[in-house]
Amino acid sequence: MIGDTAAADSKLSAVFKRPFAQQVAFFRGKLGHLMPTTRWTDLWKSQHDRAFMVAGAAKADLLSDLAAAVDRGVSEGMTIESFRKDFDEIAGRHGWSYKGGRNWRTRTIFSTNISTSYSAGRLAQLREGGFRFWIYKHSDSSIQPRPLHVSWDGITLPADDPWWHTHYPPNGWGCKCRVVGAHASEDVQELGGRLLDKAPDDGIDPKTGEPAGIDKGWGYMPGATVADALSSTAEKTQKWEYSLAKAYMQNVPAGVRDDLARAYRGLPSVADSARQYAQRVLSGRTNVEIKPYMTLGLLTTSDAAKVKELIGVDVERFDYAMSPSAIRHIERGHGDAASEAGRGQRAVTAGDFENLPAMLNAPDSVTANEGIVLVAKAVRGEDVTAAFEVLSRRKMLSLKSMWVKPAPR
Repeated sequence: MIGDTAAADSKLSAVFKRPFAQQVAFFRGKLGHLMPTTRWTDLWKSQHDRAFMVAGAAKADLLSDLAAAVDRGVSEGMTIESFRKDFDEIAGRHGWSYKGGRNWRTRTIFSTNISTSYSAGRLAQLREGGFRFWIYKHSDSSIQPRPLHVSWDGITLPADDPWWHTHYPPNGWGCKCRVVGAHASEDVQELGGRLLDKAPDDGIDPKTGEPAGIDKGWGYMPGATVADALSSTAEKTQKWEYSLAKAYMQNVPAGVRDDLARAYRGLPSVADSARQYAQRVLSGRTNVEIKPYMTLGLLTTSDAAKVKELIGVDVERFDYAMSPSAIRHIERGHGDAASEAGRGQRAVTAGDFENLPAMLNAPDSVTANEGIVLVAKAVRGEDVTAAFEVLSRRKMLSLKSMWVKPAPR
C-alpha cells in the first residue's frame, strides 16, 4: 500500500500524466449514476464501470459534491492537493464523519478514480488499436511495491488471454501498474516485454478469493463492459484540448448535470484556478503555458432558460468560460485605478476573478444589454458585474468584461 507521504502523492500525478479523451469519457459515463453507499463493497467489480460511489457517502448532495471534485482530477488533471482542499470544504459543510485519516481517505478516493479511469481509457485505446500483444508494466510509485506485481513486470500475452480478465491493472488499492500494446512479437522486447507461452498461475489467495497478488474486489478488468462505447464516444471530441473540460456531459441526466455544475462552481479549487489563470495571463510571461479557455462549469437548465428569455438564444449545455483575451481586455478597460475612480469604480485585479464561480451559482441579478448577459452580485460589500457574450460555435458564454463598484464610504 502507498505510505502516507508527500512523495507518494507526487508520484501519483507522475504516473498518470495528462487526461485523455477515453479516460474522461469513462468517468463522465459514471456520473449519470451516483450511487449512495455505506460500504465499499456495495458496488462490486464491473459495476464500477457504470456508477460512481464513495464508501459511506449516502447523501445525494454530498455525493454530487464529491463527484464534481473528483471529476476535476480526471478531466482537468488537477492535483491531489487541490482535491484535498475541496474535500475538506465538502466534508465540513455536510458534517460528514468519514472513516479513516484525512490523508489516507483522500488518497484512496482520488487515486482509485484516477487509476481506474486511466486504465479503462487505455483499454479502449488498446482494443481500438488492435494490438495483438499486451505487456504488463509495473509502476514503482508505491513505497512498498507488491512482490507479485514486480514479478509480473514485462509479462506479455495475447490480448485475448484469459489472464487479463483478472490481472488487467489496477490490481488493488494504490496500484499504479499499467498495460502497453505491441502489434508484433518482434516489438515486444523493444517495449520491455517478455513473451510467454502460458500465463503464470500464482494460485488463489484464500483470504480474498482473488488470484494471489490481487486485492479483494479487484480481480476484474476496469472498463471492459464499456470499452467499445468509449472509443466511439471519444471520436466525437473536438480537436482542441479545452473540450475535455466539458465533453461527455450531454448524456448525463439534466437534473444530475445541474447538480454537478453547481457543485463544480462551489469547489474552492475552481475559485483558486480562476484567480491563478488570471494571474498567469496578467503576468505577461510568454513562457507560461496558458490554455485558450478556462471553463467555469456548465450552465444549469434554469441558467439556459434565463439566457434564452433575455436574448432569445438557445444555450442549453453551453458552459461559462473565460479566455486570456478577455482578461487582458478587462485589464485595459477596468484595470487603471485613476480611470475607474472617475467612474465611481475601482480597478479590477486578478483576485476578483476568483469570485466568478460563486457569482454564477447565486447571482443577485441576471440581465442583458444588446445581446450581452450581465451577471451581478454583491461581494464583500462591493457590487461586481460580469458581462458574458454567447459564442455559439464553441457552445459557451465567454467572459467579455467585468467591473467593480466599491461600497459607499
